[in-house]
This record gives sequence, C-alpha cells and structure tokens, in this order.
Amino acid sequence: MTAARLTVPAGEIEIRAVRAQGAGGQNVNKVSNAVHLRFDIRASSLPEAVKHRLLRRRDRRITREGVVIIKSQQHRSLEMNREEALARLQELIEFAAVVPKTRRPTRPTRASKQRRLEGKTRRGRIKALRRGVFD
Repeated sequence: MTAARLTVPAGEIEIRAVRAQGAGGQNVNKVSNAVHLRFDIRASSLPEAVKHRLLRRRDRRITREGVVIIKSQQHRSLEMNREEALARLQELIEFAAVVPKTRRPTRPTRASKQRRLEGKTRRGRIKALRRGVFD
C-alpha cells in the first residue's frame, strides 16, 4: 500500500524563522532558529482526493481554514529545523495519499458462533458455582 511520492512546489509552502521558546543561552534573544511552516491545503496543487483526506483528518496541526501549521524548534540550526518541518509536512501528505481499503462486511461463521456460545455457557457455569448454597 505504498503511494507515489507526492511533491509540493516550494512556492506553496511559506516558511518563516521565529525565535525558539525555552532556554537557549546567550543567543536566545538574538537568533531566530525555530521555523514556522504554513501550507494551505485548499490552494495547493495536490490531487483532490488527497486534499479531501487531509482536510477530513483530525489533526491539531490543521486549522479550520485548511492550513497546515508546523513549528519546528528541536535543533539549534535553522536549516535543520527547516528540513525537519518539511519532512513532517511530507509525512503528513504521504499518509493522506494512501487510499484506505474499503471494508467489506462479513458474517461470522457457524463454528465461530458455536465457540462464542460455548464460551458464554462455560462462563455462566463458573459464575453459578460461585453462588452460595441455599436450603
């Protein structure tokens, strides 16, 4: 179930350098190492089916307007954070590119019904033995 690797044109992705949160030492207030990546799903050149699956997905990185926002601040290097954000976007798109298999409803076999009923009977007997004896 591998999907063809979808590529997104660089013009559709907006990347901004922002200051990272948390401790950072001497450079914390001077250097913008974190990356904010924004990608508008509806305005993108992705196939309609992939867009639909992405928009339908319940992911906190996707806004109601259909914009993917990814913040990357793991690394100290701006370039590494940029690469990580792009990789996470690619992973999200590849996940949506996989067409889910349609479920065909099936019926339980006669043997599986029989096993289920025998198990219920056995369980009932065990529970009946736990009851107290009355005169």
